[in-house]
Amino acid sequence: MLIKRNIKLYFRDKMNVFFSLMAVFIMIALYVLFLGSVMESALLNIIGMEIDAGPIMTSIVMAGMIATTSVTSGLAGIYRFIADKERAAKDFFTTPISRRKILFSYVISAAVISVIMSTAALFVSLVYLAIRGNNLITPLNIVMLFVAIILTALCANSMVFFLSSLAKTREAFSSLNIILGTLIGFFMGVYIPIGNLPSGVQWALRLFPLNHGASMFRQILTEDMLTNLFAHPNAPDEYLEHFRLFFGVTFQYRNFTSSFWFSAAVLAITAVIFYALSLAVVAKRRLY
Repeated sequence: MLIKRNIKLYFRDKMNVFFSLMAVFIMIALYVLFLGSVMESALLNIIGMEIDAGPIMTSIVMAGMIATTSVTSGLAGIYRFIADKERAAKDFFTTPISRRKILFSYVISAAVISVIMSTAALFVSLVYLAIRGNNLITPLNIVMLFVAIILTALCANSMVFFLSSLAKTREAFSSLNIILGTLIGFFMGVYIPIGNLPSGVQWALRLFPLNHGASMFRQILTEDMLTNLFAHPNAPDEYLEHFRLFFGVTFQYRNFTSSFWFSAAVLAITAVIFYALSLAVVAKRRLY
């Protein structure tokens, strides 16, 4: 009942839903107006030949946008935890529902909200990609995209829940929301390709767990197009690996290069760690 309540309260607030998806529309607008030409030029400089770079770069940006939505919608979903912590907690304690069940209801409902909104962002992205010429999505790709959505949503939800457990007031949480909402696009390599950043910043972004969600989406959405592109006789083999690393399709850690399932493991492990930390903080501070 509490899970259903939290989800209903979220979707009842139309402005909350709108602002959860606002990042999607802002990123599409920025890509169409500014980022597209910049990133397409970067791709052409890498491969050194004239091609239609639009579909590939659109897929790169849309992948980061879907991962970003997991964070922004997770923040909006977990807001109910902060609001009730200030106003409704005592009312809940008069019911026969255990504190642990109350706490889990916020975690589960926020994760469900994040998955729903990320799926909506995926749908918007696939429609836009189809318009731009990326029609290479297969049924297997769809399954893998949903695996990526669920893992990214759980990881984002766990990290957001941990941060929200440290916030004592709605004002503090609102400040956190603004900061993360502003910076998350940069963290995900949406606005600037990771390869354009200083090496120290690149390493920091490779260690940011949620970037592995963006990496998984990029691998799914671009793999077939990259294979076709770099099968061109004028495109040297090493350019394919350089492209993947430059645009955050994969990450390199010394001699090891990440894969789809490595990134999936990173997201799953991070989710477990941050959920455990969140429960420890909540128990220590007796928030519930």
